[in-house]
Amino acid sequence: MTATELPEREQEQETRGRRSWLREHSELGVCVLLLALGALVLTDALTMDVEITQRGPVGPKTVPVVVGIGLLVVAVLLAVDVLRGGRGEAEGGEDVDLSEPADWRTVLLLAGVFLATAVLIEPLGFPIAGALLFWGSAYALGSRHLDRDPLIAAVLSVVTYEVFNNLLGVPLPGGPLMGVL
Repeated sequence: MTATELPEREQEQETRGRRSWLREHSELGVCVLLLALGALVLTDALTMDVEITQRGPVGPKTVPVVVGIGLLVVAVLLAVDVLRGGRGEAEGGEDVDLSEPADWRTVLLLAGVFLATAVLIEPLGFPIAGALLFWGSAYALGSRHLDRDPLIAAVLSVVTYEVFNNLLGVPLPGGPLMGVL
């Protein structure tokens, strides 16, 4: 063995050691995500421009600040647990085959349906965009009842619109059906 081969082997072993450590502590990625999300929520909440006239001790900044602090606390506690050797339990369900690859077609179809709903909710209104969301989600998840699913989606969307708009007082865009419903 030459003098140059020894440092190369040591460096290779060190790289393998780092990869192994990162693989064993992969939950730290979740901690980083929670930490970033908590910082974003807190920053947004604390820079929120609200009027000073507030009634009572709880204002519009209270819930976002509590959620942001909660996210930061959970991130730190999870990081401490992971660094102390804690590991999340591997998912094991009777209907989940962990040896199968992810179904990216379904994921992409659902993402497309959600994106289309976000784009179409203003011009078409919630009843139509919601019906497309419900029917598209059912289709993406495997339902192929093309005669029944659109009808169920339309009824579900109109009922949801009526409950939120009229009973709960949460205004949703009505679109062209505003006068009909």
